[in-house]
Amino acid sequence: MAEERKPLEKVRNIGIMAHIDAGKTTTTERVLFYTGKKHKIWEVHDGAAEMDRMEQEKERGITITSAATTCFWNGHHINIIDTPGHVDFTIEVERSLRVLDGAVALLDSSQGVEPQTETVWRQADKYGVPRIIFVNKMDKLGADFYMSVDSIKSRITDKWVVTQLPVWQADEFKSVIDLLTMKMYTFSWDKGIEVHSEEMPADMLEKAKTYREEMIDKISLFDDELAEKFLAGEEISIDLIKKAIREWTIHNNLYPILCGSALGNKWVQLMLDAVVDYLPCPLDRGSMKGVDPDDETKILERKPNDSEPVAAIAFKIATDPFVGTLTFVRVYSGVIKSGDALLNPLTRQKERVGRLLLMHANKREEIAEIHAGHICAFLGLKDTRTWHTLCDIKEPILLEKMTFPEPVIDIAIEPKSKGDQERMGIALSKLAYEDPSFKYYTDPESNQTIIAGMGELHLEIIIDRLKREHKVEVNTGKPQVAYRETITQTANGEWLFKRQTGGRGQYGHVLLKLDRVEDKNYEFVDEVTGGKIPKEFIPAIDKGAKETIAQGVLAWFPIINVRVSPYDGSYHDVDSSEIAFKIATYKAFKDAFMKASPVILEPIMDVEVVTPEDYVGDVMGDLSSRRGMIQWQDKRGNAAVVKCKVPLSEMFGYATDLRSNTQWRAAYSMHFASYERVPENIAKKIIDERVGAGKIKAMDVE
Repeated sequence: MAEERKPLEKVRNIGIMAHIDAGKTTTTERVLFYTGKKHKIWEVHDGAAEMDRMEQEKERGITITSAATTCFWNGHHINIIDTPGHVDFTIEVERSLRVLDGAVALLDSSQGVEPQTETVWRQADKYGVPRIIFVNKMDKLGADFYMSVDSIKSRITDKWVVTQLPVWQADEFKSVIDLLTMKMYTFSWDKGIEVHSEEMPADMLEKAKTYREEMIDKISLFDDELAEKFLAGEEISIDLIKKAIREWTIHNNLYPILCGSALGNKWVQLMLDAVVDYLPCPLDRGSMKGVDPDDETKILERKPNDSEPVAAIAFKIATDPFVGTLTFVRVYSGVIKSGDALLNPLTRQKERVGRLLLMHANKREEIAEIHAGHICAFLGLKDTRTWHTLCDIKEPILLEKMTFPEPVIDIAIEPKSKGDQERMGIALSKLAYEDPSFKYYTDPESNQTIIAGMGELHLEIIIDRLKREHKVEVNTGKPQVAYRETITQTANGEWLFKRQTGGRGQYGHVLLKLDRVEDKNYEFVDEVTGGKIPKEFIPAIDKGAKETIAQGVLAWFPIINVRVSPYDGSYHDVDSSEIAFKIATYKAFKDAFMKASPVILEPIMDVEVVTPEDYVGDVMGDLSSRRGMIQWQDKRGNAAVVKCKVPLSEMFGYATDLRSNTQWRAAYSMHFASYERVPENIAKKIIDERVGAGKIKAMDVE
């Protein structure tokens, strides 16, 4: 039975985010336990965590897709999304953060800030998501709270404020000191359900006083009342401190730091208190802005209020084996009831809402309506994709769209049997529908099916899902790097396409300019004046350019970072057609592209290796042999950390080589950094392999 609906000021929409293996899913499991949503704790390492619903998640002990749950704490309604930590599934973090009001950033206390911590932190910065930081695993061998705080300072933010201290660390970790109350909290009985406050040990008193003074000093920079009391040496109430921390956390001027151990059942209740005390409610986040679908220069806004017209965003699509396709939706304004008709302003189609479900990980609770500020899953939507807006039919609004990263790796697949052939296309379509960072297409040269994603693990999971969920068996080729092409100069191109066969002919004449743009993959600017090309043929020029960009010119890789500007041309009253202008554009584009000093780009990865110091020389030598550029070297606890940039093409098989070179004692993480120019000798080899020197010359002549 659903609990009584809470007012918006008592609603929290939060995410749990961190580097892989920092304890996100374990933390969420404890939240479910302590809030009464479940009566037994299942562990990730046993493959039984409730938030890991996919078989691959249970087997690997990692989170692959973001999972949603709902719980209640101290009179507050908390919607939680547990996000993946592996960089291959970073899109899950991105689309979750976009709809959340706040987040808990977890650190492994023996590692501090790790590479994916930095990535998700930047993603949260992008969407202005307020955060609290929890230094987890304080009972782990090598745990170091103070090193973790230093890594926060040096690697992600200087706006931190310590609000809790651990009482001892690693295997001696027992309790937590709250610097607001200056009390020590211990956890007892079964699974740490009972929380006791005690006087802190005498040997911690001076350290706690120092950190409390530093905390108040930092907060007083933002709060005049607190600053006056602090400078006057007056007693400052706990309520005033909490109010100041909350105010400046909501505005991303402070990030409170807590500590504990989710696996050890120490901290979760205090973390939930901090979520309620410091993270924003939907009212704190204010109105959602959008545009009029018919006039995108007209700015509209929707307040987080039930009385406003409906505005919502579909942020995730998932297939449930029992109920079908689920569309996860964040409602920003208005009330949506089961059976309501909504408008999708992108497709201009009406969508009928079927059932409304509150999600508890892999369980569901049907509800009659969903209110502003909440998250739930819709059943019955047909044409709504990730990041589509759903709104009131009579008062439409188009909320901000989301851009998704381009895949950096691809492999060829082929079905093992005719039956698999028939099922494969449907299965790939469903997987791409769920995951915007996954793409598939048919290579026109080889007629092979190519699947593309964010990394080797991403594609490995896709292939596993084809087999398990869709009963499709496939053979796979070797992973291939997703190279790109671009230009380095501005150039003009021209082509007159003219054909005359017995009846009506074909005529299209296009002059266009190509410029390099850094911040967009493709931009189209119509500079034709005086009616030299009729307006009805301009979309055909745009389409012809897009198709050329998709297939490439230099070595048949997709083209990025170009602006296409048609500026002149001519037409024939009878013979001109869309197809004629598309062909003329294709030829003119190629003409300009080959004049603009084209180059091939390759994905460069940020690589971080953590290794025992004995193997640093071997690790750095191996990375250098892979065209790696060492960025810096540092110490983390008893280990050395090497950070560098390495072309993705050189990283295949690296995990095996690293284990061999370090006797299985080193680990690494990798994520996409940027596209960079391929060295000329390697580019020539790539071009020769792709199209052959003869074809390149023929293209120049064309």
